Amino acid sequence: MQNRAAIRKEALRLRSLFEKKGAQPVETDILQPAAALLDLYGEDIRARAFVTVDSQKGELMLRPDFTVPVAQMHMEHGAESACYTYAGEVFRRQNECRDRPIEYFQVGIELFHIGNPAYADARVFSSIYSMLGNLRLKPAIGDIGILMSAVEGLSTINRRKRALMRHIWRPGRFRTLLDRYSGRMPVPNSRAELLASKDPMSNAGQVIGLRTASEITERIEALREDAATKPLPEHVIELLDEILEVGGKPEASLKRLREIELDMPVIVPAVDGLEKRLEAIENCGIDLNALVFEASYGRTQMEYYDGFVFGFYSERHSEMPPVASGGRYDALTRRLGRGRMVPAVGGVIRPGLTLELEREG
Repeated sequence: MQNRAAIRKEALRLRSLFEKKGAQPVETDILQPAAALLDLYGEDIRARAFVTVDSQKGELMLRPDFTVPVAQMHMEHGAESACYTYAGEVFRRQNECRDRPIEYFQVGIELFHIGNPAYADARVFSSIYSMLGNLRLKPAIGDIGILMSAVEGLSTINRRKRALMRHIWRPGRFRTLLDRYSGRMPVPNSRAELLASKDPMSNAGQVIGLRTASEITERIEALREDAATKPLPEHVIELLDEILEVGGKPEASLKRLREIELDMPVIVPAVDGLEKRLEAIENCGIDLNALVFEASYGRTQMEYYDGFVFGFYSERHSEMPPVASGGRYDALTRRLGRGRMVPAVGGVIRPGLTLELEREG
C-alpha cells in the first residue's frame, strides 16, 4: 500500500523545484465541469473519467488531469506569457490495466510562451530531465506535428483529412481509414447498395434512435462524396508509413525525415521545427545520444498534443506507466481561447513512481 503522506511530501518537493525554475504555483478544483472536457475529447472521455451530477452545476468530472483546467484559467484571464506549476491528485478509470491506481498524484509545469517554441520545448523538457536524473530512466521524444502536417497536406477532400486528423491518436482506426481512402479496403456490399439507391430513405420505415432523418440523409451524402473521391495514391500511403516508422537516435531520425521531405515537402516546416528543438535541447546540456526519437510516439495516450511530445520510462519495469510525460498543445489553447491562441507546452511527473524507484536504489 502506498504511503500517501510520503507521496504528498514528494509532490511538494518536486513542485518547489519547478518554483525555483520560475513557475508560479496554482490550484485547480478537483471537480471539473464536464462540458469543457466533453467538448475537447468527445464522449470517449466518459470511459476514462469519473462522472457525477450536481443539481445546480450539472455534470461534473473528477479531475482527470491538470493541463486543461490550468490552460482554461490562463486563457480566461487573457494572459500571454506565463509559467505555472501544481501538485495534486488526478482520477482515471483503468479499464484495461486494473492493477494501476485510479487515483494518484501529479506534479507539473505549464509554460505559455510567445516567441521561440524550440526554446520553450527545451526549457520544459530539460527541467524535468534534470529533476529525474538519478532514476536511470529512458527518455523518449517525438513530434505529432510531423504526421499532422503530412495529413493536412494530402490532396483529398477536407472531410477525409478531418477524419484522419481526428483519429491520429487511434492508430487502429487511422490505419483503417488509410486503407479505405487508398482503395486497399473495398466498400462493403451493403454500403455500396445503400449509396447506389436514389432515395435510401424511401423504404426505411419509422425512424428510431437519436438521429433524425435529415441527419441520416446528411451522413449518406457524406458517404457518397467519399465514394466519389479518387483514392489516395499508393506512394502517398507509403510515405505516411515511412514517417511513422522513423525512430532511433534523434540525429539519425532527423536525417531520415529530411530524406522523406524531398517527396513530401509539406512536412518541411515541422521537420525544421524538430531540428531547432534538438539544437535547443542540446544547448541545455543534454546529450542527444541519450534520447530516443519515435515519430509515432504519443499516438495512444496524448490526445491534445499537436507537436513535441516526450516521456520518461523505467527500463527495469516495462509494466510501469511513464514516470513523466508531456508535450506541446497549441491547438488546445485556441479552442479554450475561442480562437485566440497562446503557444503552450507542459509536462507532469508522478511522485508515487519516483518514490518507488528511489526505494529500489
